[in-house]
Amino acid sequence: MSCPDKKKSNAIVAREVVQAVAMPAALLGKGLILTANDAFCRLSSRSASALQGLSLLDLVDATTRPHLQAAVLACTEHGGAPPVVSGSITTPDGGQRPVEIHARRICLGDLTKVVVTCVDLSDVMHVQGSLLGMTKMLSQIIDGAPVPSMVIDRHHRVTHWNTACERMTGIKRNEVLGTRDGWKAFYREQRPLLADMIVDGVDEATMQSFYGVAMNRSATIAGGVEVEAFFPGFGASGKWLFFTAAPLYDADGQVIGAIETLQDVTARRTSEEEVLRHRNELEEIVRQRSAELADTARELKWFVASSPIGVAYSSGGIIKRINPAMAEMFGYAGPDMIGMPARKLYLSDGDYASFGRYAGPLLSQGEPIHSEMWMRHADGHPIWVQIDAHVADTKDTARGTWWMMQDRSDIRDAQLQLQARITELDAMNHQLEEAQNQLLQQDKMASIGQLAAGVAHEINNPIGFVSSNLNTLRQYVNSLFSLGEACDAALAAPADATLASALAQKREEVEIDFLREDLPQLLDECADGLGRVKKIVQDLKDFSRVDHSDWQEADLNVGLESTLNVVRHEVKYKAEVIKHLAPLPPVMCLAAQLNQVFMNLIVNAAHAIVDKGTITLLSGVEQDWVWVQVEDTGSGMSAEVQRRIFEPFFTTKDVGKGTGLGMSLSFSIIQKHGGAIQVRSSVGQGTAIRIWLPVAGPQALAKDAKPPVWEHEHEHTA
Repeated sequence: MSCPDKKKSNAIVAREVVQAVAMPAALLGKGLILTANDAFCRLSSRSASALQGLSLLDLVDATTRPHLQAAVLACTEHGGAPPVVSGSITTPDGGQRPVEIHARRICLGDLTKVVVTCVDLSDVMHVQGSLLGMTKMLSQIIDGAPVPSMVIDRHHRVTHWNTACERMTGIKRNEVLGTRDGWKAFYREQRPLLADMIVDGVDEATMQSFYGVAMNRSATIAGGVEVEAFFPGFGASGKWLFFTAAPLYDADGQVIGAIETLQDVTARRTSEEEVLRHRNELEEIVRQRSAELADTARELKWFVASSPIGVAYSSGGIIKRINPAMAEMFGYAGPDMIGMPARKLYLSDGDYASFGRYAGPLLSQGEPIHSEMWMRHADGHPIWVQIDAHVADTKDTARGTWWMMQDRSDIRDAQLQLQARITELDAMNHQLEEAQNQLLQQDKMASIGQLAAGVAHEINNPIGFVSSNLNTLRQYVNSLFSLGEACDAALAAPADATLASALAQKREEVEIDFLREDLPQLLDECADGLGRVKKIVQDLKDFSRVDHSDWQEADLNVGLESTLNVVRHEVKYKAEVIKHLAPLPPVMCLAAQLNQVFMNLIVNAAHAIVDKGTITLLSGVEQDWVWVQVEDTGSGMSAEVQRRIFEPFFTTKDVGKGTGLGMSLSFSIIQKHGGAIQVRSSVGQGTAIRIWLPVAGPQALAKDAKPPVWEHEHEHTA
């Protein structure tokens, strides 16, 4: 290819053309810069003179040089359009300017030159970098947001599915990103999501066809839509979700996608439903209670009106409300008492003031009052009234007071009469007690007389033979005295044969050998008789316990033995006495009184035996109780007799042979000791009576304490 002449003018034209180009441009010859325009100078941060004669390859970084060298060579040798070279121009300060380099061959005469143009990509790269950074930041915001969120583009493909959305739906983002399968997290069959409808720009009626009244336009986001609905297929048992969808716009205001955020409001909806349920229940309870209160008010009004007790309501000392019974009790017509001062119902100002001093402080503290007093009837006569009152409102005691009153005049008269009758009965009871005490004393005296007769009989026997022995002893002593006189005479005249003969004769008359044998026996019999008397007297003393009249510890076996000795005359001709007495601990008791009980039991046992029998005395201890038992083989008792044996004056003995007070007195004594009497008897087979006594005495006895069970007994617990 040939070029026209006029080289100089062509070179100038080429420089001018390069200078006229707006973008950075330079003219190369043999790879060196011949000229460069101002834009190129600015791009390379060098002046035109500094660039002239500089190799273009020296302006680019090392990675760009091979590609740029190949492009310039191809352009110079082949004249074709080489590919665009992307690289960086290095500034003198070491900076990098991203550029796109274009090379084109031109002919200047017979010379071939290359025009190089550069496109400065700094702003483009900055914008792209900024956009990329913004995109990454937005992605991080969406992905890191605690609110489940998803984004779709204009083609309904999922572009974002954040971590919170993964946790809520259980679907990983890599399963849905780039797909149109976002609906699978919420529905069992394919249908558009709210974001899909916003991208498609469907109208509100179409949206409501899917969500109904649950859908609302967002008040805060332009074009946004809010829905709260229950998703039965979401999760294990369905959930309430509140989700918001809003459109995404480009710079021209065109919809390029939509973002949808989700919120699990199941707990709130459950709470709201629970609150609603409770509110409905409360409203129902209030309705029922209101109805009940209304019914109660009607019933109370009817009850007050029909009550036989006078009922009134007063406030500030004025009667405000009253029932017919109250008006009738005071002798007024009902309406006449409304507005009446309460003072009018009292007998005097003093009574009114006195009652006020009593009732005022109690009522002011919300306390009820109960009282009785004389009040005034309408005709002026006094009536005895029972008063019960309480304030209407304990929180506001000045509000008023309810009064309930009853005319107790007849009851008071009856009480006075009853009190008078009680006084009379007390006097009669005192007289009866005196009579009973006299009878008991008579019974004691009769027992003592009978006891004295028996004891006298028991004492007479040893006293009789002691007295007889004493007479014999007197004779023996007289004989011994006469023998002594004979001995004295013989000793005075030992040679007198007459006195010696008289002494021998006196010795034979006295029967000295007999006396020597009989006298010790006679004295032993006297000593035995006196010992028996002494024993009887000691038993009498032990029986009466005259030196132990207070509560003291005693051995009941000793008392039983002494009592048996005292009443032996009542027993020895009727029964054989068998004793099975176990060792007993000392018992806190009145021993003399218990001995009297033992005497009654032993004597009754002897009297129950018709001809000849056996009386058995037993004793024992169980837990904190001791017992003494008297058994006989007598005639026994029927059930009817057993029920009555402890009644005063009841006796089965013939008239004149018993007062009927012995067993009653025994029961009282055992009762005083906190013990019990138990009876076992069969007609024709005999009777057993057991006495239980607490070891420590009645003072230490626990409340409701009972002795151990004696099987098959008819028990009388004192």
